Amino acid sequence: MSADGANTQWHLWLVGALGVLWNGFGCYIYTMAMTRDPETLASAPPEMVAALEAAPAWSNGAWAFGVWGGLAGSLLLLARSRFAVPVFVVSLLGLVGTTYYEITWDVPVDEVQRLTIWGAALLLLFYSWSMRKRGVLG
Repeated sequence: MSADGANTQWHLWLVGALGVLWNGFGCYIYTMAMTRDPETLASAPPEMVAALEAAPAWSNGAWAFGVWGGLAGSLLLLARSRFAVPVFVVSLLGLVGTTYYEITWDVPVDEVQRLTIWGAALLLLFYSWSMRKRGVLG
């Protein structure tokens, strides 16, 4: 595989772009929640707003690592950087912390949403790892 973009497999661009969109949306939700955007809070169920208000700083930090790490990893994937893999690992660790908080403190979360987030995070990590192993990421 050459270092130029001409020989990069089409699916890398697709997965990377979808990763940027997916994680970018997560970053948007995180930012709106952390800044306590009135429109965002008004559209959320009251029990979710209460959980957000009660969340300890470490859980908000884990959420930040999850979403911002996912966005950074996706951008690094598009740049064909080998650092995409460890950044996706950091993102996954953030998701572990977030999930731990949600389960331990009975935060009301839609299970389909949770499984979708986990699926996307694992897919991005596995994909970047396989592209690195193939020599696509330098």
